[in-house]
Amino acid sequence: MPQPSAQVTAAEISRIAGVTRATVSNWRRRHDDFPAPCGGTESSPLYDLETVRAWLASRGQTTAASPLEELRTTLRLYSGGISGLANLLPLVPATARRTPEELTSLAELPDAELAARAEGDAAALADAVPDAGTVHFTEADGAVLRALVLCVRDEGGQAALGVLAERELEDSAASGTYQTPGPLADLVARLIPGAPTSILDPACGSGTLLATAARLGASELYGQDTLPVQAQRSAVSLLLAVPDATVSIRTGDSLRTDAFPDLTVDAVLCNPPYGDRDWGHDELAYDPRWAYGVPARAESELAWVQHALAHLTPGGFAALVLPPATASRASGRRVRAELVRSGTLRAVVALPAGAAAPLHIGLQIWVLQRPEPGGAERKSVLFVDTTDAMNSPSEPGRGGVNQSRTRGGSRAPLDWYGLTARTLAAWEAFTASPDTFTDEPGTARAVPVVDLLDDVVDLTPARQVRVTRADVDPKELAKDVDTTRLGLIQATKSLGRAASYNGWGPTGSASRAWRTATASDLARGGALTLLRTMPEARESGGTVLATGSEAARAVLTGSDIARGTPPSGDPADLRSDTTPVVAAGDVLVRAVAGGGGRMARVAGDEDAGAFLGTHVHLFRPDPTRLDPWFLAGFLDSEDNIAGASTGSTVLQVSPGRLRVPLMPLEEQRRYGEAFRRVHQLRAEAHRATHLAEETAKLLAGGLTGGALLPSPDANSPLPDVDSP
Repeated sequence: MPQPSAQVTAAEISRIAGVTRATVSNWRRRHDDFPAPCGGTESSPLYDLETVRAWLASRGQTTAASPLEELRTTLRLYSGGISGLANLLPLVPATARRTPEELTSLAELPDAELAARAEGDAAALADAVPDAGTVHFTEADGAVLRALVLCVRDEGGQAALGVLAERELEDSAASGTYQTPGPLADLVARLIPGAPTSILDPACGSGTLLATAARLGASELYGQDTLPVQAQRSAVSLLLAVPDATVSIRTGDSLRTDAFPDLTVDAVLCNPPYGDRDWGHDELAYDPRWAYGVPARAESELAWVQHALAHLTPGGFAALVLPPATASRASGRRVRAELVRSGTLRAVVALPAGAAAPLHIGLQIWVLQRPEPGGAERKSVLFVDTTDAMNSPSEPGRGGVNQSRTRGGSRAPLDWYGLTARTLAAWEAFTASPDTFTDEPGTARAVPVVDLLDDVVDLTPARQVRVTRADVDPKELAKDVDTTRLGLIQATKSLGRAASYNGWGPTGSASRAWRTATASDLARGGALTLLRTMPEARESGGTVLATGSEAARAVLTGSDIARGTPPSGDPADLRSDTTPVVAAGDVLVRAVAGGGGRMARVAGDEDAGAFLGTHVHLFRPDPTRLDPWFLAGFLDSEDNIAGASTGSTVLQVSPGRLRVPLMPLEEQRRYGEAFRRVHQLRAEAHRATHLAEETAKLLAGGLTGGALLPSPDANSPLPDVDSP
């Protein structure tokens, strides 16, 4: 059967040729011999890759794509199939061990000699990659081998591995494969006490948890995954990251065909698949691993929990990422009861939604310890609720990357720094002395085992840590209410002062019209400079910014603009040595419209020095020609944003299309002062609303919880709010 030809989009053509998408559009309009579409739709056509490359070559347009993109393109044309891609995987760690000079010399060899050398290098490591088989390359593989060698030389082994795994996942039609986010993997690994040497991940995926454990000191790494491509990726990734460690990765279903039946380790880390009703309930009904009860058909997660415990040495710990339903489903009550009664379950940590896929639910981390013969009795279980862990303005720049996207915008990013610190502090205090652990009502609580063994055995942290009447000191609550109420009174006074400004009036019988210019025109005339952090820099494996003193800088994100908060992004997420730095007086506009909140703001002193986020446009006006508040006010106009936005589901703002009225600087400043007053009014209204909600919440909770009593004059009528 003939190999189907690879197809590419216009965006991919621009990356292959090293030009902008606008240039590709111009080629399509101006050159009659530009390749005709061979698929796709009228709005999103697809082109034959070989035909496009031939056309570029005929015009002398040599490729300017990065080695990473060149490898991706070459793989699109590779005829080796899945087996050929599997042969390439052992070559990645083999080439990564060579010096750049050696790789340059290797890439310059003729195809036949390159294939022979690559075959020898890959064969030496083939046994370390599951299902790699016998490695064999021919002269016909020369192009892809050369692209792989150059990608490893310039981008690194992990980047090359990512492209190979990406391509193999496409060809294998695998779905539902999600990588455990780095901050979550770090938290899970650090919940294991001591310094474990041997680690098992029975659903290892791409190996993130094992790599994190290795970074923390583990030297024996064992993993298994159902998908061959994931097991292979995990093995190669670990060979690259920890070449001195003992790595053993296998392919297969851990529950049905355990590749390590006799293995016991110091710790098990796992982010298993969720909601799998075909996990082997019938055929594994009498399996010896079910020491705490046979899991129900709907409780595959509890099967994974017991599988992990079966592989632990006595006293060893396991940490698993599980869906919240595992803590409360009726079908799992008996197994949960045994885990609690035996002292095996040590802690349950609730995570915010968006911490990991699936992003719409808040997952949990269960920490378990295999009982030791003659060990101490465990009388309580720790529950920690971190579901409110959004980025805090008091810790700018320490948040993680995870954001749960909504239509046209995003939720606030997770404060991984604060979440991790809070969780580990509670866990370390609990493990040091469970009997004297000091509860934090609403956040962390050590619950006695006897209190958990009811008819439901609900292990949901939010239920266990919630504030009870016994936790509330009536005097402290009354003090908090007074403090918040006084703050509300001051906020309403400030709001009144902001609302009292009346420095505007009607223009007459008709609205005023202006001559306008686009931001692109103003930029060409030198009145302003347009800057943006390019997202492509992150994908190309550029220089990581978060090193040395630069790590202390925060990143100003689109969410910060929408919420009116200080810069809160993590600089570790930016991979570019040309990221703009925000200065006071810059005008910042979100690159994605919608989602609520403001679209633009003027950078103040608190923003100065922050890195510019990838989804923010920066307008730097010449103060002798443009007033920043005037500029921000008109750029933030709903009509202006709508006119400069494109897209259907996600509206992308084209900064150059935003329009600005043309008027003298003195008149600009009058408008600028008016816009600054509008901003102040909005900020004071937001502050007063927040304090009003907080005051009402405290009062309602205190009255219903018995900590506050209504005063004798509670029946007095409310004052007339309309009276002066």
